[in-house]
Amino acid sequence: MVDKVFAISLVLIATLIGAFGALFLKLGSKKLSLKFKNVFTNYKFLFGIFLYGISALFFIGALRYGQLTLVYPFVSIGYIWIILLSMYFLKEKMNFYKWLGITLIILGVSLIGLSG
Repeated sequence: MVDKVFAISLVLIATLIGAFGALFLKLGSKKLSLKFKNVFTNYKFLFGIFLYGISALFFIGALRYGQLTLVYPFVSIGYIWIILLSMYFLKEKMNFYKWLGITLIILGVSLIGLSG
């Protein structure tokens, strides 16, 4: 039971870090160009890649302590983080279908968590 909770905690941390990674990739993509030098001076873009790497390490830890069939569906929580971060930092708008999607994700992940 402790391993299951620990694994789920790790994957939730991984999804949050990964969502911030996606946010920084989005912010960095505004200054991205085909010039090779620009990739290495685009600190937001590089930070996004770094956060994805850290996220992967947390996810690997989650896989070590939890069953794949339980842990992997929790990755979908990342979609919720992305929507919330996009609303706050990018001022993106929500609509009924996005809220419905969040509700269904929470319902699905809850059912999988209870069954594991």
